[in-house]
Amino acid sequence: MDLTYIILVLPAVIFSLWASARVNNTFNKYSKQYTRRGLTGAQAARFVLDRNGLTNVRIEPISGNLTDHYDPSANVIRLSESVYGNTSTAAIGVACHETGHAIQHAVGYTPVKIRTAIVPVTNIGSKLSIPLILVGLLLSSMGDVFVNIAYLGCALFGICVVFQLVTLPTEFNASSRALKCIEADNILVGEELQGAKKTLSAAAMTYVAALAVTLMQFLRLLLLVSGSRRD
Repeated sequence: MDLTYIILVLPAVIFSLWASARVNNTFNKYSKQYTRRGLTGAQAARFVLDRNGLTNVRIEPISGNLTDHYDPSANVIRLSESVYGNTSTAAIGVACHETGHAIQHAVGYTPVKIRTAIVPVTNIGSKLSIPLILVGLLLSSMGDVFVNIAYLGCALFGICVVFQLVTLPTEFNASSRALKCIEADNILVGEELQGAKKTLSAAAMTYVAALAVTLMQFLRLLLLVSGSRRD
């Protein structure tokens, strides 16, 4: 804990905690707003997928809360227990959001291609960046070579920032596709549609918060490494 953490990272962490609490509260609120058509999250997702010619994409239940995701390697949408068989506007919004990701992969949406391409190097960066920075900082007094090792760690951490940055348009676009399908096919109408919109809007804010935390951590690390060079 130092001044750079308090000034840069801590506000982003507080923002992240607020966003996480907001998405849970919003989901819980609209999980009690049931639809007139009575479609479950799984049924709504199946309807949207079929309308977009994605009959080969499977839908499966998965344990946990808000663990919903699309797995492109298995070509399956996995919906959490609170979404799969639930007929609420929140469940339908989340389920159709995941169909948005399936559609993105099917049409070759560019940010998804970039995100998928950098996953391997992002995994490497997330594992090696902090150890390299720590080693570089601890041994920086022994020469510039160790400072450069710390900068290499910062560069690897920067890839994580890029990953989070590319994730934003991917998530916003998936929600946009979902809401267009929901509205066009009258899956939800009126206040029901507003419930789904508010749920997805709250969920999107968590990705903004994640980017903010990662970016502030990156700036803090750069300041620490540059400070060690001056010392």
